[in-house]
Order: sequence, then structure tokens, then C-alpha cells
Amino acid sequence: QVQLVESGGGLVKSGDSLRLSCTASGRTFSSYAMGWFRQAPGKEREYVAAISWNGGDIYYADSVKDRFTISRDNAKNSVYLQMNSLKPEDTAVYFCAADGRPLRTNPTITTERAMAYWGKGTLVTVSS
Repeated sequence: QVQLVESGGGLVKSGDSLRLSCTASGRTFSSYAMGWFRQAPGKEREYVAAISWNGGDIYYADSVKDRFTISRDNAKNSVYLQMNSLKPEDTAVYFCAADGRPLRTNPTITTERAMAYWGKGTLVTVSS
């Protein structure tokens, strides 16, 4: 059974940093793109960042560019999201996801429809 488990969420103040982790089990994702999405209260889930299978292609939503950094460690079957200069509008449940097709690198990996596996999410709350 494939599982993606996020960790690292919490309550922080505006301007603080957090590092989210996502570890997969039940399948090796070293050949698959992975991404982070988030859902704020009362809003639809949105894409945050995505990284190709080998880390060679990385994409960010405009709202987090220059503040967030996505990375991966294929040896650990894990993906990370370093979040700096957090703002109250970053408050959301953050979801880790993995692509359903191997070796994709194009911007398709930033879409929810490309992701076949999802974690249950970790809550990030940023106070002003």
C-alpha cells in the first residue's frame, strides 16, 4: 500500500521559517515527479511547488517564489519544502503528492490531475 506522510507543520509567526517533509512508503518514487499543494480555509486546493524525478526541473507558484524551496532525496524516498519568510496568507493544510507517470518533467507536474498519490496533509498556521 502506497503512503505519503507529511510532517513539519505547526504554528509560527509571520516571518518565521518551517521545513515540511514527506516520506513515501510502499513504492519507490525516484522516477516520479513530486509536488506540494495547499488548501487554505474556505478555498480550493492550489499548487505550491513541484520537482521532477531527478530534481532537474523545479516549478513554483508565483505566490511562493523566492520564499519556498522544494527538494528531494531519492535515497530516502522523500521530498521537502523549505518555507521562509512565512506570511499569514500561507496558512493552509499542505499536501504532498506524487506523479502517476514516471519521468515527466514538463509543467504538467504542477497540476493536481497529474498526481496519483496524495498524503493526508499537515497544517501550517502563520500568525500575524
